[in-house]
Amino acid sequence: MEGTAIRLQSLRKSFAEVDAVAGVDLEIRDGEFFSMLGPSGSGKTTVLRLIAGFESPTSGTIELAGRDVTRLAPFERDVNTVFQDYALFPHMTLEQNVAYGLKVRKVAKAERIERAREALRDVRLEGYGNRRPSQLSGGQRQRVALARALVNRPKVLLLDEPLGALDLKLREEMQVELKELQRDVGITFVFVTHDQEEALTMSDRIAVFNRGRIEQVGTPAEVYEHPATPFVAGFVGTSNLLTGESAEKVVGSPGTYSIRPEKIRLAQAPADADAGVGSDHSTAVGTVADVVYLGDSTRFLVDLDTGGRLTAVQQNLDTSSADVDAFRGSRVRLHWHRRHNFLVE
Repeated sequence: MEGTAIRLQSLRKSFAEVDAVAGVDLEIRDGEFFSMLGPSGSGKTTVLRLIAGFESPTSGTIELAGRDVTRLAPFERDVNTVFQDYALFPHMTLEQNVAYGLKVRKVAKAERIERAREALRDVRLEGYGNRRPSQLSGGQRQRVALARALVNRPKVLLLDEPLGALDLKLREEMQVELKELQRDVGITFVFVTHDQEEALTMSDRIAVFNRGRIEQVGTPAEVYEHPATPFVAGFVGTSNLLTGESAEKVVGSPGTYSIRPEKIRLAQAPADADAGVGSDHSTAVGTVADVVYLGDSTRFLVDLDTGGRLTAVQQNLDTSSADVDAFRGSRVRLHWHRRHNFLVE
């Protein structure tokens, strides 16, 4: 059975009269890549700082590998943190930067050098030890920051939006590298991000934060395919929320339902809207209010006859921007399998 790397119980952090963290319970397993996802101000970074020891909780407990560290200083916890700004020493070589923490701990010089070189090798920077940070690209500097954090061999590595300063292409490359590195070293990674795609791409599990609380914890597929609340449905990816009278007419039951746009199929509306659609499908008729051409796909915004609006996304397998523009203002039929209707409220 997998062990528990981190356990948070009734964790609360208040600033003045505001609860930045409002009673969080969470378990993170040994060796998993765990992401804390949420918008700015949702509490995810505060939770990371509480785990690291940079902040003290107002109440609640923090355990690392079964040990209560709630009141311990950061240096007494077996964790390291990587920040967005890298915080490398510009006057030191990469090897010296990576070995700095070992020097502070009075590790013998020969061992420091060996472990620093091993850490640089782990992040694919073997042979770069004599260079200085100014000679590196952004992605390489980020890898040095990772090597410096890993060289102390912590049980847990905390990463606070570490890829946020990189451009899109480099960020996507680093996402793959970071996940591969985590698999190789086998250390628990706790990754804070506001980027939904980043969390879905990299994580074993995700905790979605909102207003100081966790709305859902699950695998990327669970969080995306089965959102537990309207907030999760709207924040993780793009989702339609069908509610009220429209939900009752289309789905057949009252409530608020989440339907992902890529699950919906779109066709010209025949006289019989249900023609050719099985009983295991939901269907709706409406008018295309707008069309957004995205290159590889097209987004259709459809105002339903029953009220409300649904967004459908279709891959452009055989169509161009000229083809999809013809849909604007046209009558269409939407249908999707009933298993893609998720009751979220």
